[in-house]
Amino acid sequence: MGTPMSETAAKATGAPAQSGDANRWKALVFIALAQLMVVLDATIVNIALPSAQTDLGISDGNRQWVVTAYALAFGGLLLFGGRIADLWGRKRAFVIGLTGFAAASALGGAATSGAMMFGARALQGVFGAMLAPAALSLLAVMFTDAKERAKAFGIYGAIAGGGGAVGFILGGVLTEYLDWRWTFFVNIPFAVVAALGAYFVIREPEGGRNRNPLDIPGVLLSTLGLVSLVYGFTRAETDGWGDATTVGLFVASAVLLIAFVVTEMRIKAPLLPLRVVLDRNRGGIYLSLGIAVIAMFGTFLFLTYYLQVIKGFSPIKTGFAFLPMIAGMMVGSTQIGARLMTRVPARTLMGPGFLVAAAGMLVMTQMEIGSSYASTILPAMLLLGLGMGTAFMPAMSLATLGVEPRDAGVASAMVNTSQQVGGAIGTALLNTIAASATTAYIKDHIATATSKSQQQLVQMEGAVHGYANAIWVAVGMLVLAAVIVVALVNAGKPDTTTVASGEGAEDEVAVPVVAH
Repeated sequence: MGTPMSETAAKATGAPAQSGDANRWKALVFIALAQLMVVLDATIVNIALPSAQTDLGISDGNRQWVVTAYALAFGGLLLFGGRIADLWGRKRAFVIGLTGFAAASALGGAATSGAMMFGARALQGVFGAMLAPAALSLLAVMFTDAKERAKAFGIYGAIAGGGGAVGFILGGVLTEYLDWRWTFFVNIPFAVVAALGAYFVIREPEGGRNRNPLDIPGVLLSTLGLVSLVYGFTRAETDGWGDATTVGLFVASAVLLIAFVVTEMRIKAPLLPLRVVLDRNRGGIYLSLGIAVIAMFGTFLFLTYYLQVIKGFSPIKTGFAFLPMIAGMMVGSTQIGARLMTRVPARTLMGPGFLVAAAGMLVMTQMEIGSSYASTILPAMLLLGLGMGTAFMPAMSLATLGVEPRDAGVASAMVNTSQQVGGAIGTALLNTIAASATTAYIKDHIATATSKSQQQLVQMEGAVHGYANAIWVAVGMLVLAAVIVVALVNAGKPDTTTVASGEGAEDEVAVPVVAH
């Protein structure tokens, strides 16, 4: 416990205990630019989705694949991406990830069909999964001084939060004044500048690579299992929960994921060492974050359609309508979570944070066709953002509590994995629930509609009814996340003088260690 933070961080990352490369602050600019591109891309497409759906003739049942294809590929391959960075070198993986992301973005912008769009989004996820862990691990090995490290991660985190707001607004501007295709093309200059800057500026410290062979069976089993799971939820929307193919997909997913766990128990160099997730606190963090993100990601899709299709907001107005939620997240994260996480145990922030977010969702269930933005959506977004921001900051810090140096990277990557997989499942699951409720509502009420205008009104009422039903499920998920935190996460307040050194569970994390 007496090891200085900079020395311990150096041990955990394999970097020398020194101030780092002279160009590290310049490198941070390009690493942060890459992070901005990835975060921006997650929200910018939401705003453009209604326009893209119309142009490409994508059905309501398949529209969520524009979001899900990216989230699933990204979440399913994050651990593999981290291992690639271990093997090839972080700088090389970073540049290749940026180049591939730019190429996939060009493909998405040029899409002429739904299938082409889904494929481009999946490719973005694949290269994003290589890019994200490489970027974070570069920060970890380049900034070994305690104060510099905290500042670098702070800047990186602020861009991650602010990037969401930029994505919503930029998505609205590009969709309204140019074309939805530019929400893809805009990634290209970001990627080119970041890749060139990284190539000429970043000097990765020597050593620290993991030469163990790749766990190919683990990659295949985990990815196929997750794809089967999400596709099962998607099939349930159109074919019903009792459909033979739907049931088969769920069974296949269970078999594949169980085989993955068995494989990880037996293989010498596993993709995911089970000791990482079996720790009580880390397991509680991963599980609660994944469930909370299921609720949050699914709701984003409904809000976009509610504001644009039901309320008639323009794309740019929709982008600005999301700003209160982003503001709430930043306040919760920087002014509540960051200030209190070293003073109180994590669960006293996370549990109430998830409940505040649930309260926001509860307000959102009351939305109707005639609801005003100011009385319903605005307070709901503020509460959702404030609660999520408050809960996420201590969760990120606690995620590497007492982790061994060799597991520091995979422990951090698991945070992203739980969020991305949760987002993929959330979008598919809640979209299925909403669509089913909408169909049932229209079937029950369409007979009383005698004119075309009345039929259109019933369809709009059915859509909003479907959204509200799905959001009720999201409320329950956030309450469940709070219960999981209270039941499993029992760590005390962090000791701000140490970073996880792997010598025992007593070594706690003040600054998250992200190293591959």
